[in-house]
Amino acid sequence: MQVRQVFVGRIVYPLMEKLKGNKIRTYYAELKRTEKYDRAQTETLQGGKLRDLLLYCVRNVPAYSSLSYLEPAIKEDPLTALQSFPVLTKQAFSREPAKYISLTADKSKLVPYSTGGSTGAPVKFYVDRPTLEYSSAARLRGLSWWGIRIGDPCVMIWGSPIELNRSRSRLHRLRERFLRNMVLISAYDLQPTKMAELVSMVNSYKPAYFYGYASALHVFASLMEKQHLGFTCRFKGVVSTAETLSDEQRKVIEHAFGAPVINEYGAKDAGIIAYECPDGNMHVTEENLVLEVLDVKTDTRVKDGQSGLATVTELTNYSMPRIRYQLGDMVALSDEKICSCGRKLEILETVEGREDDIFVSRTGRLIHGIYWAHIVRNMNGIQQFQLIQHDLDNITLRMVPNPSSFDSKEVDTLVEDLHEALGQVNVKTEYCDAIQPSASGKTRYSIREFPLNL
Repeated sequence: MQVRQVFVGRIVYPLMEKLKGNKIRTYYAELKRTEKYDRAQTETLQGGKLRDLLLYCVRNVPAYSSLSYLEPAIKEDPLTALQSFPVLTKQAFSREPAKYISLTADKSKLVPYSTGGSTGAPVKFYVDRPTLEYSSAARLRGLSWWGIRIGDPCVMIWGSPIELNRSRSRLHRLRERFLRNMVLISAYDLQPTKMAELVSMVNSYKPAYFYGYASALHVFASLMEKQHLGFTCRFKGVVSTAETLSDEQRKVIEHAFGAPVINEYGAKDAGIIAYECPDGNMHVTEENLVLEVLDVKTDTRVKDGQSGLATVTELTNYSMPRIRYQLGDMVALSDEKICSCGRKLEILETVEGREDDIFVSRTGRLIHGIYWAHIVRNMNGIQQFQLIQHDLDNITLRMVPNPSSFDSKEVDTLVEDLHEALGQVNVKTEYCDAIQPSASGKTRYSIREFPLNL
């Protein structure tokens, strides 16, 4: 047993429980117990949690107070009553977010959060500690299916905290290293010339698993194969998250890393929604949420096996509840209810959406598309954006300006950031009233129109 894993699992987590009241391990133990439930037990557990949440919302959340007449229906059949609640889009939520804060919430303890802006328009909201800890517990449960333990060493190919100055960024990395046993590799700066150094670092660190964006893991694996690089250590798995994972990406990643790819489906504003088991099925975290798949036009539930909009009701979120919240992803629940792994949790058959693209600089530097979202999310004057890289020399920047706070200086700053990252490319700016979604139903904020040619 590695010393680092013991330190995190047996010292760091118990200390967090004593000093901060952290309950991740308590919630994790609950989920490990309930994953063994049969369908009737799971539905009873989920229904009870949904009943409590809906009753709480109509009594304590301004956005839902007009639905108090539904109390008898909620008590009788909460899942049916749920369908009487309006579907909540990200746009509708963002117009009046304060209405969704509970009247009983301790605002001093709420944590400000923001989505990565995968639809081009970041959503800002608040979360409380129980919601965050339930989500962390769900991730730990999914990892446990692959033999990955609390505190196991991990290499994370992820976005560097670009809002932090250099000293704070170093502090962030040290905290990740010693308190979470995790080493970060920036997904914004995957340079071919650094691959040998990165692979050597991984071989020395000997992680139990990798965690990262699907496209970034794929780029890393492709560069390894092109340069005939390989790992000398074995991994329990490679967790792909934040984007749709294609079969081709899975194949390339598994070949280069010599380990199975583990698909994780979640969102900052919805928690861990589903996790892949070793038998290849994505199991929905039914204890923490209700996942509805709704028809794009009618907002009615589609049959299992049919594709529709992922609509989530978090059962653990009492501080800023969002009932029937649409993520913008197209998904389908499986009509197959039995998995050979023995778990009776619902199976998610497909996930479509979040198609981030890797951009290429004029010097060959590879930059993950979410880089731009992290920059724009702090610009109040830009309501929505889309970047299209036509070739190494030409970029189109489309923007929906915020009428009340637009400042052309922010556009100048964004163009400077593009030049800094990509070189002196030609940037054509276009202003529009709306950015149309792609065929998948998502508005892509970054599009590369040419192959990487790794």
